[in-house]
Amino acid sequence: MKSFRTEIENPVVEKDIIELEQKIRQFKDGNIDGEKFRSLRLARGVYGQRQQGVQMIRIKLPYGKVTSNQLLRIADVADEYSTGRLHITTRQDIQIHYVNLERTPELWAQLEKDDVTLREACGNTVRNVTASETAGIDIEEPFDVSPYAHAIFEYFLRNPIGQEMGRKFKVSFSANDSDTGLSYMHDLGFIAKIQQGVRGFKVMLGGGLGSQPRHADELYNFLAADKIIPLMEGVIRVFDRYGERKSRAKARMKFLLKDMGLDGFKNLLEQEQNAILNKSYEISLESYPQALVAQKEIPSIEVEDKEAFDLWKSTNVIPQKQEGFVAIGIKVLLGDFDTVKARELANLVQNYAAGEIRLSLRQNILIPFVKEALLPFFYQELKKSGFVEPGYNKALDITACPGTDTCNLGIASSTGIAEKLEQVIKEEYPQYISNPDVVIKISGCMNACGQHNMAHIGFQGMSIRTKNKLVAPALQVLLGGGNLGNGQGTFADKVVKIPSKRGPQALRLILDDYEANGGGKKFEDYYSEKGEHYFYDYLKHLSNIDDLTQDDFIDWGNTEKYKKEIGIGECAGVIVDLIATLFLESQEKIESAQKELEQGKWAASIYYSYQSMVNAAKALLTSEKTKTNTHASIINDFDQLFVATGRVIFNEGFETLVLQLNKNKPTEAFAKSYLHDAISVLSKLEEHRKMELAHV
Repeated sequence: MKSFRTEIENPVVEKDIIELEQKIRQFKDGNIDGEKFRSLRLARGVYGQRQQGVQMIRIKLPYGKVTSNQLLRIADVADEYSTGRLHITTRQDIQIHYVNLERTPELWAQLEKDDVTLREACGNTVRNVTASETAGIDIEEPFDVSPYAHAIFEYFLRNPIGQEMGRKFKVSFSANDSDTGLSYMHDLGFIAKIQQGVRGFKVMLGGGLGSQPRHADELYNFLAADKIIPLMEGVIRVFDRYGERKSRAKARMKFLLKDMGLDGFKNLLEQEQNAILNKSYEISLESYPQALVAQKEIPSIEVEDKEAFDLWKSTNVIPQKQEGFVAIGIKVLLGDFDTVKARELANLVQNYAAGEIRLSLRQNILIPFVKEALLPFFYQELKKSGFVEPGYNKALDITACPGTDTCNLGIASSTGIAEKLEQVIKEEYPQYISNPDVVIKISGCMNACGQHNMAHIGFQGMSIRTKNKLVAPALQVLLGGGNLGNGQGTFADKVVKIPSKRGPQALRLILDDYEANGGGKKFEDYYSEKGEHYFYDYLKHLSNIDDLTQDDFIDWGNTEKYKKEIGIGECAGVIVDLIATLFLESQEKIESAQKELEQGKWAASIYYSYQSMVNAAKALLTSEKTKTNTHASIINDFDQLFVATGRVIFNEGFETLVLQLNKNKPTEAFAKSYLHDAISVLSKLEEHRKMELAHV
C-alpha cells in the first residue's frame, strides 16, 4: 500500500485522513484488531458492503445541500474510485459503491478539496443532520432552519462526546408544522416556531423506526434557538453514559427513554448542566451563505409536448416564498443516478439557478431559485438528462433502500419490487401520478432504512419457508402509517406476510379498495376506519404458500433461485472487548486529552479523560467476564468488584472520581486535574492487570 499526499489545507482534516491510511496499513499488516478497525473506518464513512473486498462510501451532506462545485467533485470521485453511480439515501447523503479499501483515504482527500466530508457518516456517531428540502424557500416556514442545521453539524463534527456512543444518533429539522423533517421518528427533532418574536423550536426526543418503532416524546413545546446546541450536548452526554452498549438491538435512544421515562431522562439531563460549557449558543445567521442567483439571459424556448410539460409543472414545480422564483423537484428512481447526469445538473444550476441543489428524504433532488420564466428552458434541459419524470413526492414516488443489491443486512430485494410497483401505478393507476396523499415505502429488512413503517403503504423484505423447507423471498405488508404534522405521526400496522412476487397484486387490491371505499378521505383516515382486521381478511389469500410456482423462488431483479444470506450489519459498528485493545484505547484518549488541553479546548480534553477512565475500567471488568452494557454500569460495577473489595484502591471511590465530569465546570484548572486523574487511573489499572497476569 503506497502512501500519498493529501494536499489538504485544514490540518485537522489532514490528520483524519492520514490516520485512516495508517490504520488501513496496520490492519492489512495484522497489527490492529479487525473489530477496532471496523469501528474506526465506519466513523469515517467507510462501510463494508454485501460483496466481498469492496466498500460502500457514504458522503455526509448536511441537510442535503450540495453546491455545483461539490456535485462536480463527487462525480469526479465516483468515476475515479467507483462505478460512476450515485445513490441518494433517505438521510440526504450520497453513497458510492464498490470502492477499494486502500483507496479510501485518497478518495476522501479529493472530496475535501470542495469541503465534502466522510467523517461520521456511519458508525456510533451523530449521523447526518437532515432537514426539510424546502428550508429557506418554504412559503409556510417561520424562518429558514438551514443555518441551525448547519451549526449543529459543525458543532458536533469530531466532538469527543459523540464519537463512540452505544449506537448512532439522528437529528432532524422541520421547516414548518407540516413536519416534513419527520421529527417524531428521530432521536432529536426540531420544528421551527416563533413565540413573541423569538425564534425557536418544538423539540421531540427519542423517536425511531426499526423493528420496534417508537413515537418521540415532546421534550419542549418551545425552546429558544440559542438553547438547542447546549440541549443536544446534554442529551448526547446522557445517552453516551446510560445508553446500552452490548445489545445492539436495544442500544438506541428510544430504548433508553422507554426504560427510564421522560422525567427520569430530564433529571439526568439536569445533572449534566455543570459540564456544559455553553449555556447559550448564538447561531450566526449573517455568516450563513445567501443564495446568489445567476443573471444569465433567459433563453426563449418553445415546448413541443405541452401536455407533458403541463403535467410536469403540476407535480414537480413548487412555489417559493421569494417572488418570481419556483423550485423544481426531480424524481430520481430509487435515488440512483449517474455522474453524467450529475455534471449536467451541476452546470445547469450553476448557470441558471443559485448554484445548489437539495437532496430530499425521499431520495429526490430539488433545484431552488429557478426563475419562473425559465421553466420551459429547464424542462427542455432536464428532459435531455431524463429528469422530467412526473410525480415528485407523489404516490408514484416510491422510496426504497438498496436492500440485497449491496447491503449486508438485506433479506429481500427492495429496489426490484419498487420498480415493479412504480410500473403498476403508471400503467394501471395513472391518477396516482399526481396524488400526494399516498406514500409508499420499501425496506429490504426490519431496520427500516426505507422507512417502510411510517408509510401509508409499506413493504418489508422477509423470507418464508414452505412445508418442504424451501425458502422464498417475501414481503411484510404494512398499512396505516403517516405524518400528521407538528411532531405527530402514526406507525403502520403489520397486516400480512406474502410471497414477494405477489407484492404488485397486494398493491392493486389495496388501491382498488381505496378507490371504491375511501370516499375521498386521506389514506390514513380510510385505513383507521377500516382497521387492521379488515385488511388482513382482505389480503389473507395472498399469504397462502401451498401453491408457490418456480417464479416465486426468484426475487425481483434476479434470475437465480433465492437464497437467504445475511451478513454482519455495520450500521452502528461493533464494540471491542479485547482487554489489551481497551487499554490501548485508554492511552490514545489520554493523548487526545493532552492535545486538546494544549489548544485550550477544556471541555473536549475533559471528555477524552473521562473516556480513558471508563475504557480502563471496562478492560478489567472484561477480564472478569462482567457485563459492560453501559458507561454507568461500568463505573458502578468497577466500584463494587474492585474498589469495595480492596483489589484497587481509590480513597473516595471510582464513581466519585470519574463523575467529577458533571460536578465541575469545564475550566482549565479542572481539565488539568482531571487529566492527571485519568493518567493515574490508567497507570493503576494497567499495573493491576500485570499483577493478575503474573499470578495466572
